[in-house]
Amino acid sequence: MMDSGLLQLWGMRALFVLLALLILFFHLLPLDPAPSRWAGPDVLVAMVFAWAVRRPDYVPILLVAATLLLADMMLQRPPGLWSVLVVCAAEWLKSRERRQRETTFVLEWLTFAGTLIVITILYRAVMMILILAPGTLTLSLVQVLMTIAVYPLVVGVSYFLFGVRRAAPGDVDRLGRTQ
Repeated sequence: MMDSGLLQLWGMRALFVLLALLILFFHLLPLDPAPSRWAGPDVLVAMVFAWAVRRPDYVPILLVAATLLLADMMLQRPPGLWSVLVVCAAEWLKSRERRQRETTFVLEWLTFAGTLIVITILYRAVMMILILAPGTLTLSLVQVLMTIAVYPLVVGVSYFLFGVRRAAPGDVDRLGRTQ
């Protein structure tokens, strides 16, 4: 018989993949044939970071890497560059999970914003070093600001709709892992 905690863990991982695919689907819909003057938020990155901070066991490194590599391919970005930066940032946020557990949401939001700004700067720097067109600075800035602004909504939806809550200090299973 399967452990209910293990079943919930794999169910949440499957939910993460389904939500990522849904985000990619809506991102790829041809709603307006004209080029946009502004860039929308990167909801997928906001979701990865929110889940990594709140429940790191729901987003293992290989799952995040595969999902973001698929997003790179589908969105025609340089394959692997944005994925590597987001995976590294998510792992850094996961390593801070115990310290983040006792902090307020505002501090979590500021940590998210700083991390997103750093990986965006690194992404643009690597693109320029490789002599690839990174896009206009204005669009990147708008996307970063929109992603930072949408983060509380992503956290709220994750919390209230999907039950992605921070683990309490005593929440461990019989093997000693955070539930």
